[in-house]
Amino acid sequence: MAVESSASATWKGELMGGEGSVRPASGAFGELPLTWNARAVSRDSGTSPEELIASAHAGCFAMALSFALGNAGHPPERLETSARVGFQPGDGITGIQLSVRGRVPGIDQVAFQEAAAGAKENCPVSKALAAVPISLEAVLE
Repeated sequence: MAVESSASATWKGELMGGEGSVRPASGAFGELPLTWNARAVSRDSGTSPEELIASAHAGCFAMALSFALGNAGHPPERLETSARVGFQPGDGITGIQLSVRGRVPGIDQVAFQEAAAGAKENCPVSKALAAVPISLEAVLE
């Protein structure tokens, strides 16, 4: 049986002046505030759906890359991954930029970039987000 994950959201009021919150069912973190301002104008407080997508994508990509490197006989010592999700009001999500720096004994930069490209194409979150452009920067330390 597949493992399911869930979260819930509450919203009060109209879009521009309203406010809401999201919370994961797991309790991994507490309730996080949502506002249109935090989503589309300023990242001063609260979160956004795009920030949560970025978190999910960075984590999924790191796991997929670790799996690929380990299967190739080169388990990573460390992978530092970030994801930036662009959002344009009226257009929606405009693109995702993945970036990874890795410490992986026994491979060169070319092999690391190839493994990273494969992870980008095959991680489940990348597949779910395939409707938007996803770019990748991969640097071996």
